[in-house]
Amino acid sequence: MTENTKTHVILLSCGSFNPITKGHIHMFEKAKEYLHKTGKFIVIGGIISPVHDSYGKPGLVPSRHRLTMCQLAVQSSDWIRVDPWECYQDTWQTTCSVLEHHRDLMKRVTGCILSNVNTPSTTPVIGQPQNKTQTAIYQNHNTVNNKPTAIKLWGKMSESLGKICCVRPHIDRFTFVDENANLGTAMRYEEIELRILLLCGSDLLESFCIPGLWKDSDMEVIVGDFGIVVVPRDGVDTERIMNHSSVLRKYKDNITVVKDDANHPMSIVSSTKSRLALQHGDGHVVDYLNQPVIDYILQSQLYINASG
Repeated sequence: MTENTKTHVILLSCGSFNPITKGHIHMFEKAKEYLHKTGKFIVIGGIISPVHDSYGKPGLVPSRHRLTMCQLAVQSSDWIRVDPWECYQDTWQTTCSVLEHHRDLMKRVTGCILSNVNTPSTTPVIGQPQNKTQTAIYQNHNTVNNKPTAIKLWGKMSESLGKICCVRPHIDRFTFVDENANLGTAMRYEEIELRILLLCGSDLLESFCIPGLWKDSDMEVIVGDFGIVVVPRDGVDTERIMNHSSVLRKYKDNITVVKDDANHPMSIVSSTKSRLALQHGDGHVVDYLNQPVIDYILQSQLYINASG
């Protein structure tokens, strides 16, 4: 398959990131590597979306700290970015609504064909021609030299998103995208098929089987409309999990399980273990967290006692 015929993928991971660990970053890297090996996908970007403060999880530190820690953890990455949209909302957002927000935003910024989406946004794509004159100008602008590639696409998206910066107290380093803003004329990439896939560990997949925890309608959208990339943890049997849920069985083809022959030590790293190590002064915390994250935690006196 040529680059333009492969499905271009953005991996989106939602969660507390309390704090973000080396395991979270490893999950992105393993998923990208595996999807590329299939020969069907090109991963062009990754998005980390920390949960809103009102999620109510015990010991959850304020989002301003979690956002900063996430930013420090990916500061050397050229393809993973931190998005504060979820934290900036008035209240907690469902995973389904976060996926839909990013789908609609990417559709409007890039003009890509977002595949496997049954409920596309009705909002006109920014830069879309509205009359024949605009169409002619637009077609002249999109010459052969503007043929999209994976690198050009992510670069153009980053450039467009970076045009809007909403300066917020304590988090002014983050680029915040206002979905109602006019980004001006944007290069279109209709030839490219783009998908936003939810990236998660097998623990989140297993939570789909807990009665009443997820709305059936949300699960249908998450798995049926978007799709999931699962990175197994602690030798969990993902096949057993999928067979335990009618929704997961129904959309089994939309679930990609990252296969790893060797059990990488990062697969057992968790935020819970990291918090416990910090509380007990365990030197193994350096195995769980990046040094800039550790430095920030110590400087801000986070997770020092059992209450968080």
